[in-house]
Amino acid sequence: MLEVAVRHSLGGFTLDAAFQAPGGVTCLFGRSGAGKTSIVRAVAGLLKAESARVTVDGKRLDTLPIHRRRIGYVFQEPRLFPHLDVAANLHYARSGMDAQPVIEMLGIGHLLERRPAALSGGEAQRVAIGRALLSNPRLLLLDEPLAALDEARKAEILPYLERVRDAAEVPILYVSHSVPEVARLATTLVALENGRVVRVGAAAALLSDPDVAPVIGIREAGAILEARVVRHHEDGLTELSGVGGALWLPRVAAVEGASVRVRIEAQDVMLSTHRPEGISALNVLPVEVSAIRDGQGPGVMVQLNAGGARLLARVTNRSAKAMGLADGWQGYAVVKTVSIASGNVGG
Repeated sequence: MLEVAVRHSLGGFTLDAAFQAPGGVTCLFGRSGAGKTSIVRAVAGLLKAESARVTVDGKRLDTLPIHRRRIGYVFQEPRLFPHLDVAANLHYARSGMDAQPVIEMLGIGHLLERRPAALSGGEAQRVAIGRALLSNPRLLLLDEPLAALDEARKAEILPYLERVRDAAEVPILYVSHSVPEVARLATTLVALENGRVVRVGAAAALLSDPDVAPVIGIREAGAILEARVVRHHEDGLTELSGVGGALWLPRVAAVEGASVRVRIEAQDVMLSTHRPEGISALNVLPVEVSAIRDGQGPGVMVQLNAGGARLLARVTNRSAKAMGLADGWQGYAVVKTVSIASGNVGG
């Protein structure tokens, strides 16, 4: 269990945030200026907050000197020692741990003799994560570790971050303003706005909550579906099975039988009162409306129950009225196969 409570005045901005989270990856999410990095810096002891309480599994960290807190910190930039090769960078942080499992998990064995200047951005960040893990931390802080990378490098490193989430026996506090990153990595989501916690809870539940959509961003809002890879077909499609029914996606980089997370954006979900026929979309799921929230513009956000899974759909007020959308309405959700980008599918 991770417990954090921070209060600090920064000029005209007051940070006053508190939350609890179980193990796994706790994502601090919010727009620029929401207070995400200030919280992480206070947790690490780099920001002397007016009030800070940090507890990991019942152990108070904020009362300890920084060097005794055993916190691994990964910044936006790798901050590797330029005069040392990768092996030496890793050895510098090693605290009696066997480095080989970490090296294999992050896929950096072939990089050990290189200097940081010879690494790509994604490779350097993987080394930085490895160095942090080898310090044997009680808590791992990742402060927007992908923000400085282009989309190709982000796609390269995300699977390794999923490995760290699943294999590392240490809680992770992850800062991001990227919804796809949060959807793929987060166990718990802490939504921040103007220095305060708006909502905290399981990532899948919050991302499918229409009340949280304004904080996430209306155009970025979307729900997570848990599914299993059934089969890769010869025409380039992957068949998935979830509690909501079958899903067809462009080929997924996961073996048959593997569990995956699929983020479906609200703007990519269409609704129909009857099961549509003669359409190109392959994904048609029976749904029931569980909540509707009006937006500030011409649209509404609709939460859907798809056999126990949660979806979000963004439709116009005009369509909602014409279709008689209300709590308990039953119909069908339609999602184009090609609308689900590869970056929205993860392990």
